[in-house]
Amino acid sequence: MNRPTNGIGWGMNTGIAIIAAVVLLAAVSQASAVFAPLALALFIIALVWPLQSRLQAFLPKLPALAITLVITLAVALGFASLAAWGFGRVGHSVLADVARYEAIYAYAMAWLDSHGIDIAGLWAEHFNVGWIVSTAQYLTGRVNTTLTFWLIAMVYLMLGLLEVDDIRRKIASLENRQMARVLLDGSALTAARFRKYMLVRTQMSLLTGLFVGAFAWATGLQFAIEWGVIAFSLNYIPFIGPFVATLFPTLLAMAQFDSWQEVVTLFVCLNIIQFAIGSYIEPRISGNILSISPTVVLFAILFWTFLWGLFGTFIGVPITLAMLSFCRQHPSSRWIADLLEGPKKLNPAKSSN
Repeated sequence: MNRPTNGIGWGMNTGIAIIAAVVLLAAVSQASAVFAPLALALFIIALVWPLQSRLQAFLPKLPALAITLVITLAVALGFASLAAWGFGRVGHSVLADVARYEAIYAYAMAWLDSHGIDIAGLWAEHFNVGWIVSTAQYLTGRVNTTLTFWLIAMVYLMLGLLEVDDIRRKIASLENRQMARVLLDGSALTAARFRKYMLVRTQMSLLTGLFVGAFAWATGLQFAIEWGVIAFSLNYIPFIGPFVATLFPTLLAMAQFDSWQEVVTLFVCLNIIQFAIGSYIEPRISGNILSISPTVVLFAILFWTFLWGLFGTFIGVPITLAMLSFCRQHPSSRWIADLLEGPKKLNPAKSSN
């Protein structure tokens, strides 16, 4: 007599959980102006908290916070300056060689027209003065939104760094000891994974920039150092960044090289470099601490890009790492981590038994 009741109860709980998840995701999407800066702030707090904690050991909390914020801003501005320098150098070259690109465009339009593809009419229909004005308005709005985003994130960051110790003590004093353990252990594991993720990502970005720059120099492509810097910067954005870092040099190669075979070879080789480092070297360096199924990684990137745009592309994998870290702390949700994380390395001693 209890089986139907238990089945109905389990089904109701599952349905309620699904409805709650859908409502939560809708709220996260609609209130991205609030939740996205909060996610970035929590991510940065996990990265810089060891520095803040060590400074607080011999400095008052506010001076330690000021030093941590200055170092964090310096790193962020330095990274942005590198990317801006690389793109700026290449952009000046493109503007200086605009006549060559106009010739390539005219040749492409003539070739398409000869094959019955009227691109000129489509261009005139969609890319007019109204489109230029609307695009300029959109870009201006995006700049304002980005500045607001970083301002809110910095406020979250300052307040969060000040309250880490207090929040930890409050969690440790919860009457529900199992919940306290899940929150504390999950937070510690998430922070460790975040730091490992950024360390590995930085190492792989440096390696990618080095190989891309060396390959560009070996093939005689202009701005080899700049392409290496751009590849280093964009490699922090999974999937989309590496593709863009291979597309831009290919576009410049179209104006520099005379044969399309050289251009295609350059594009293919750059993608091979990105694939070899991202799909072969990085998983072996990161180890099991960042072990996630590649399908889950791709889904997380696409899903959070859909919700939060380009920032979601960057933060999607860290959010997934955090979710799996907390799922692993409780027996009722550990199966989710076991299912979605990547394959574990077998212990030879155990496997022989």
